Amino acid sequence: MAGRPREFDRDEALVKAQQAFWRRGYEGTSMADLVAAMGIASARIYAAFGSKEALFREAVALYETTNGSFAERALNEEPTARQAIGRMLREAVELYTRADGPKGCMVVSAATNCAVENDALAEWLAERRRRRTASIVERLEWASATGELSPGADVAALGDHYAALLHGLSVQARDGIPRDRLLALIPLALHMIAPETGRSTQP
Repeated sequence: MAGRPREFDRDEALVKAQQAFWRRGYEGTSMADLVAAMGIASARIYAAFGSKEALFREAVALYETTNGSFAERALNEEPTARQAIGRMLREAVELYTRADGPKGCMVVSAATNCAVENDALAEWLAERRRRRTASIVERLEWASATGELSPGADVAALGDHYAALLHGLSVQARDGIPRDRLLALIPLALHMIAPETGRSTQP
C-alpha cells in the first residue's frame, strides 16, 4: 500500500517559486520549471495554490513584503527626499546585482512582454509599477510642501525621472552592468536636488 505523500512547507515552496519566476518571468517559467524548483508534483502545486497565475501573484506579494520592500522603507523612513531617494536607489542596486539571487526587480522584469491571454496579468504588474512611481511623487510633494524643494519644482517630472531610473536600474542589472557603474549613476541623479539645501535645482 502506497504511503501518503510527504507534507511540504507551503511558505518554503512559495519562496522557491518566487525565485523561479524572478529569474525567468511569468511566461518563461513553465510548470515543469516550478515542479523542479519547488520539489513537489504539479498536482500538489495546483492543490496548494490554485493555478500558476495565482501562485505567481502570491510570489509577487511575497517579493513586495520582503526583498522588494526597500523602496517603501526608504521613502518612509528618511528625513529628507534627497536621502530617501538616494537610499532607495542604492538599495535597489544592491538587491538587483547581488551574486546569490536573481538579477533586477521581479515586478519590472516578470511580465514586460506577455501573450494576449496574459494581458490582465501584465496590466496588474504595470499598475504595481505605477503605484511605485506615485509613491515617489507623493514623497516629493511632501518635500515641496515642507519647503525642501523650491516652489517652482516640477514634482511630477522629478518623480517620473526617479521612477524611470529605478526601473532602468533593473534592466541594466539584468543586462550585466556592474554594480559600481550603477551606483555611479546615483550622485548624478541626486544633483537634481541640491545637496546643500535639498532644494530642487530645476528652474
